[in-house]
Amino acid sequence: MKKLIPNRLKVGDTVGVIAPSGPIIGRNIEEIEKAREIIEKDGFRVKYSKNLFSNANEYSSTAKEKAEDINYMFTDKEVKMIWCAKGGSNSNSTFEYIDYEIIKQNPKIICGYSDITSLTNIITEKTGLVTFSATNFKTIATDETDYSYKEAKKRFVKGILEIGQSNKEYLVLKEGIAEGDLIGGNLSLIRGLVAGKYSISFKNKILFLEELGFETDPALASNFLYYMKQNGVFEQIKGLWIGNYEHESKISLEKVVIDVIEDKYNFPIIKSNNFGHIETKTVIPIGTKAKIDTSKNVKIELIEKCVQ
Repeated sequence: MKKLIPNRLKVGDTVGVIAPSGPIIGRNIEEIEKAREIIEKDGFRVKYSKNLFSNANEYSSTAKEKAEDINYMFTDKEVKMIWCAKGGSNSNSTFEYIDYEIIKQNPKIICGYSDITSLTNIITEKTGLVTFSATNFKTIATDETDYSYKEAKKRFVKGILEIGQSNKEYLVLKEGIAEGDLIGGNLSLIRGLVAGKYSISFKNKILFLEELGFETDPALASNFLYYMKQNGVFEQIKGLWIGNYEHESKISLEKVVIDVIEDKYNFPIIKSNNFGHIETKTVIPIGTKAKIDTSKNVKIELIEKCVQ
């Protein structure tokens, strides 16, 4: 499938905001408005989707409402980037209602993290569009610092390929060199994309994984990883990049990973704290080629452009 690289964002462009996951209710409304103020102050315009504030199901908007907003934002010529408002639990409800041909015909930046990585990975799989794991729109206003927002501007506006900050520490769990397109995100969601009608290809990919310890204890993380192992995921990938995971037990995600995969695979494994449910969220393009080289100070780098 042809790789589709979206155009970069320019000052003055319009950013479309959608809510394909959890509902925008209560204090989320104020947070969204505050994020809008921050972005507009930087010279961008913001356009809310038709169903952004819908809570028709009383736990989220309906799947068709969400997909309607996704499809419309891709067709809207005024909108140059689509920013997902927040995470949640059911962005996968949109899969059967998304018009993937519309996306192919109107490639543009779409980003978010947590539950949104389910949506972005399936869009990349179905269309070839490079999508992004990055801070959600709401998080621009709720983070304690502007680190993640700056990372987004660095990638989307300037097209800089640097992952995180140059002085970021990486832990090497297994040495090696690997190249492949990036896929991944939240562990529980990537596990859900392993098999079935809406699954993604792991062949020759560099897989990045993080998880929210508040929702997923080490035993459940092990469950997800064993499911992936038992379905051949680790036999297919070229490299593994582990991100943030914090659980009250102090058991690390890298410990769980090593317990599960043992020493059966030859791919390099690295760990960093610059993506996931953490203050310091870098922007990771899904579908862009990257290289892991554990002999270097910065263990992973992008080796092709992700915006043009």
